[in-house]
Amino acid sequence: MPNILHKFPVNASIDKVFECISTPEGLDIWWGKSTKGTPSINEIYHFDFGPGYQWEAKVSQFVENEIFELTITKADKDWIGTKVGFGLKANNGSTKVEFYNSHWKSESEHFRISSFCWAMYLRLLKRYLEFGEVVPYAERLNV
Repeated sequence: MPNILHKFPVNASIDKVFECISTPEGLDIWWGKSTKGTPSINEIYHFDFGPGYQWEAKVSQFVENEIFELTITKADKDWIGTKVGFGLKANNGSTKVEFYNSHWKSESEHFRISSFCWAMYLRLLKRYLEFGEVVPYAERLNV
């Protein structure tokens, strides 16, 4: 199964990074338009990415300040069953981030587009954590 993988450093504390990748408020800063959920194992997250894109995911891994993973349960058919996760390691006041979007069924066109989009979104996460930069939802893939 193909996987999307990104590894990068963030000049921010591990607890701040974890908050941005695991809480609805944090996720809405750099990824979703509107997110609801509780960062706890087996909880369901509801994502609104705009008209026709109301998705759901189950928290499949959760260890505070170490790992956060969602298994996509309601989405475009190519996404269902994929896992979106983050592994974190503290490094002298900064954080090493290992991101994955795994368990894709094939290297479809949607897989390729998603790989590019993840790089864009993760850059927004990094820029927010390091510089406080917030890009409005409608403009996120244009910056």
